[in-house]
Amino acid sequence: MLQAEPSSRGEPICARSYTVPFMDLADIFMAYDVRGMVPDQLDDDAARRIGAAFARFSGVERIVVGRDARTSSPVLAEAVIDGVTSQGVDVDDVGMVATDMVYFASGALDEPGMMVTASHNPKGYNGIKMCGARALPVGVDTGLAEIRRLAEAGPASLPQPGSARKVDILDRYLEHLLAIVGASEVPAIRVGVDGGNGVAGIAIPSLFERIPAHLVGLYLDPDGTFPNHHPDPLRPENLTDLQALVTDQSLDLGVAFDGDADRAVFVDDRGVTLPGSTVTAMVAEWFLGRHPGSSIVHNLICSRAVPETVRAAGGTPVRTRVGHSYIKAVMAESGAVFGGEHSGHYYYRDNFRADSGVLTMLVLLRLLGGDERLSSMRRRFEPYAQSGEINMRVTDQEAASAAVAAAFPGDHDALDGLTVDLGDRWFNLRPSNTEPVLRLNVEAPTADAVDDLVTAVRATIDGVV
Repeated sequence: MLQAEPSSRGEPICARSYTVPFMDLADIFMAYDVRGMVPDQLDDDAARRIGAAFARFSGVERIVVGRDARTSSPVLAEAVIDGVTSQGVDVDDVGMVATDMVYFASGALDEPGMMVTASHNPKGYNGIKMCGARALPVGVDTGLAEIRRLAEAGPASLPQPGSARKVDILDRYLEHLLAIVGASEVPAIRVGVDGGNGVAGIAIPSLFERIPAHLVGLYLDPDGTFPNHHPDPLRPENLTDLQALVTDQSLDLGVAFDGDADRAVFVDDRGVTLPGSTVTAMVAEWFLGRHPGSSIVHNLICSRAVPETVRAAGGTPVRTRVGHSYIKAVMAESGAVFGGEHSGHYYYRDNFRADSGVLTMLVLLRLLGGDERLSSMRRRFEPYAQSGEINMRVTDQEAASAAVAAAFPGDHDALDGLTVDLGDRWFNLRPSNTEPVLRLNVEAPTADAVDDLVTAVRATIDGVV
């Protein structure tokens, strides 16, 4: 069961009416969450306002609140809780946890959730992720703009304040994940896990006590100063310690989590990183073996190998835009059992359609139960060469994209940016929502063909005045 105990917070420190002037929060409200430098952009007053706004927007009696290991997170989480309770709404305070633990609590308790985290950003940042009850996504198109408006205006009056209670969700969270994959069927292999001094260390040791696999841990102690490396496993330099651990100790798998542990990056037994598309294809095939004929959602940046794998396994691939709110919405519409993104986020129907790096790790452990090593197993899921995401700074996103569209007369679609199908190769060019950048992803039969196409697209963009 979820265990609750009275909070030691006492009365809310925010026992006052909000009648202050308009506050502009435009710089910290992003497409899917709140993110900014502390305290210049995000301080306790802003966090309190956002907590109050989310409580008003949600219109519920209780909200789950969690936080990551950043040094600013305890103060900001306390301010969020004060904001929520100031609106007469109670809080289930789950403390320092991974983001997917907040999603689980939101689903299990049928409550909206708030997670104080800046995910993989550097240590000077912090932010807030929000979800509706049962982990429904909250993004700019599904409520975040209204929450910003309410936070900027501030509530006009103070009702009877709510209260907060401490809730321990770890045991039930682990039982939930293990029920999905089958704990007894996890093989006794050796796994290196780099927690990056984020919050992965909250759950990972307890998880490995429940399964036959053996944990070789690295940087599992939560430390918001991130003393060992930046908490972003998508950056190759942040994987070097894990790769060395895997090869030096002849481990079967390596896993690196980001700062809030919802994203996972994997390396094989030779220390070579698996692209997100490879993991998506592998996990999709495993789920289709358990749920024949199901739909699998993938974003349009994923390799062609993903839909090809899904069809070969008897499933239905469903292509969608990049971003968790789109993935979750399309999963709900299609009834998909699983969804994957190239960026290391993986979503599960049986996990309230929320993403979970820990659950993805468990599925990969199940796949490694035979004699074949991961370095060999991965090959059939990687028939193409990929560029990875290349960021190009531009002065005019629209003009640069139009020039590329004109220069490459293949089959175009505009589901998310510009995707151009050139037969045996393709590319996607998407504008960033937050900076003057175009993001390029290329796939082709060979690495040389990828390089040639990247060069050609770059030259076209460089030619735009």
